Amino acid sequence: MKTIAVTGASGKLGGWVAAELLNQGYTVIALDNRRSDKLRCRQITVDLGNLGQVIGGVNGADAIIHLAAIPAPGSFSNEFIFANNVQSTYNVLEAASVLGIRKVVHGSSESSYGFAWAPRKFDPDYFPVDEVHPQQPQECYGLSKIVNEQTGEMFNRRTGMQVAAMRYSLIATPDELKSFGERIKQPANFRNILWSYVDIRDAVSATIAAMTTDGYGAVSLNITSSDTLSDWNTERLLDEFYPEVRDRRRSYEGREALVSNEAACRVLNWKPVYSWKDQAE
Repeated sequence: MKTIAVTGASGKLGGWVAAELLNQGYTVIALDNRRSDKLRCRQITVDLGNLGQVIGGVNGADAIIHLAAIPAPGSFSNEFIFANNVQSTYNVLEAASVLGIRKVVHGSSESSYGFAWAPRKFDPDYFPVDEVHPQQPQECYGLSKIVNEQTGEMFNRRTGMQVAAMRYSLIATPDELKSFGERIKQPANFRNILWSYVDIRDAVSATIAAMTTDGYGAVSLNITSSDTLSDWNTERLLDEFYPEVRDRRRSYEGREALVSNEAACRVLNWKPVYSWKDQAE
């Protein structure tokens, strides 16, 4: 496996992934609706809503990492966000099927559980939140991610293609983590995401691990740090903000994460190595 197509390569995570692939010696085909002046590889401007353009763009790739998407609700109309994210992912998977590409890794989101953007707030059923926890979004973005996960499962059933849906938590660069500063000391700021996050360097390593690992079929995985985005201990966070959630499926000694990454660590032989504490010290 030598040539990797990366959609969204001009974006935040896509740019970091493409750069690391190049650093590791891969040939990268960067696809996006705009060019990047940072990448030193072949770049193709594509409309991912056009299947023909997608097929032409990824032709010759051994695997696809699909990270292009509208990354949150609110920036466009609801129906446009949903249609854009769903159509582009379908087209990437269909293109892979047509061309015989056997591995696709695509960006899903912890937002699919529904807590992050819910206008009507609700509590998790239990802690820590793992991949079998119900996904109950109340908006277009989280819903689009659920549809995309199911689309990947369908292509796996139909073709045997290996498809990984990466349920990324809040992805933050080292500079962004450093800038959070005082916000981290006010835990209510990150309650809606269950204080979950992932350093972008760990998100990159997980993404590449999903591409290089074999044998998992179709899978959805939480990609998150092992600690919380808070300087409070986890038990204190639960007692203060989620006293009604009595189903605690583990004990917490320190600042352990409330969104579980155990499945990703096991399936991908991966683990996060960075913490916001690294930037604070």
